[in-house]
Amino acid sequence: MHVSEKMTKIELRVSTGLAGIFGLRMLGMFLILPVFAIYAHTLPGGENQMLVGLALGAYGLTQAMLQLPFGMASDRWGRKRVIYFGLLLFAFGSFVAAYANDLYMVILGRSIQGAGAISAAVMALLADLTREEHRTKAMAMIGSTIGLSFAASMVIGPVIYQMIGVPGMFALTGVLALAAMGVIYAVIPDPKGSHFHSDAEVAPARLSDVLRDMQLLRLNFGIFALHAAQMAMFVVIPFALREAGGMPEAQHWKIYLPVMLAAFALMVPAIIYGEKKAKLKPIFVSAVAMLLLSQLLLTVLIRDFWGIVAMLLLFFIAFNILEASLPSLISKIAPARAKGTAMGVYNTSQALGLFVGGVVGGVLSHYVGQWAVFVFGAVMSALWLSMAASMKTPPAVRTKMYHLEPMAADAARELSRRLTSLNGVMEAVVDAEEGAAYLKVEMAGWDEEGVTKLIEGGA
Repeated sequence: MHVSEKMTKIELRVSTGLAGIFGLRMLGMFLILPVFAIYAHTLPGGENQMLVGLALGAYGLTQAMLQLPFGMASDRWGRKRVIYFGLLLFAFGSFVAAYANDLYMVILGRSIQGAGAISAAVMALLADLTREEHRTKAMAMIGSTIGLSFAASMVIGPVIYQMIGVPGMFALTGVLALAAMGVIYAVIPDPKGSHFHSDAEVAPARLSDVLRDMQLLRLNFGIFALHAAQMAMFVVIPFALREAGGMPEAQHWKIYLPVMLAAFALMVPAIIYGEKKAKLKPIFVSAVAMLLLSQLLLTVLIRDFWGIVAMLLLFFIAFNILEASLPSLISKIAPARAKGTAMGVYNTSQALGLFVGGVVGGVLSHYVGQWAVFVFGAVMSALWLSMAASMKTPPAVRTKMYHLEPMAADAARELSRRLTSLNGVMEAVVDAEEGAAYLKVEMAGWDEEGVTKLIEGGA
């Protein structure tokens, strides 16, 4: 077997197509974030900040509940069927929110949106349609698309709000979900066969191991805390920008555009330095400290316009670094055989953070005041900082995956032993049933030629 260095045209089409699906869905989720809290106050029930926070975070709860079951259902009933169903749910929820006459109906619509939890099923389809040696690149394309969609939503959300309002934004989200179904049908081929992939799917048998791993739990709490702080912030930030600076919400893009561009520009060299110099932990801990600082200072600067802008910049520098580095840390720390399971728990923790952040932000804003929302974010950040500072330095490794021809279990164990004995190979798992080899190798100096010879020889 020849280990190809380049993705095929089909793999590129699949990767870009599924990245586009993720991007459209996340754009729809986050498009309302910069303006929703202000719009909600115009609806019956919107005078209650608790309900505003619940409306913002509601989709996170249903997404957390259904994300893993949808992935498992795709093993049984087919990837595309589950994805179509999830996109229909998402579109239906969007239209419910678009035509809502009060905040309670918006909460219902947001909950239905979250119930269209297709992430795990999409990743499983990606795994079916890409070879192991190129899957990490394909997943990276999806990850970068999600990040770009979030940044774009912060900038264009206020502009679209001025044009069509929040109901129109919800309706647009529904249309985008229906368009995504068309992309799945027209662009993404049907897989020749679907089977379980350790790197992309959750294995129920490995859940207990992942949930007992203290290093992974630190990271899971981190993504929970990060998104809880983020969602809580946006219960009050739109009001704060309008009140402190006299800037109408339709103009808030003038703040978010330079903030997001600067945050991205500062994030990239930090991540590259951390990965290449094996300094990911110091970069990571520093970013958590920046997150904590932004929350602490917002408690006292929430009525100072330029103070808010400066803290948004600090927050999003930290946010971008952490969003980019957390999946990498999960990949480095998780056992090769349980990477998909670890990522599934991680994604569920993220969704729960969105829900908790929205609800807690709404409660604190309603009963205590805007400043209390950032005390919550500071407490979450401080807890995370203590965990991050005490975590083990992640190994300077990267994951490599290879497709294998069918082989007996004994031959798979022997191949695994021989791969592990090679220079720079830290862990090797050969799964005869999946027909794949999962390796963790040192960042530089590993015996790539020796690995390739063993893989191509199949023994």
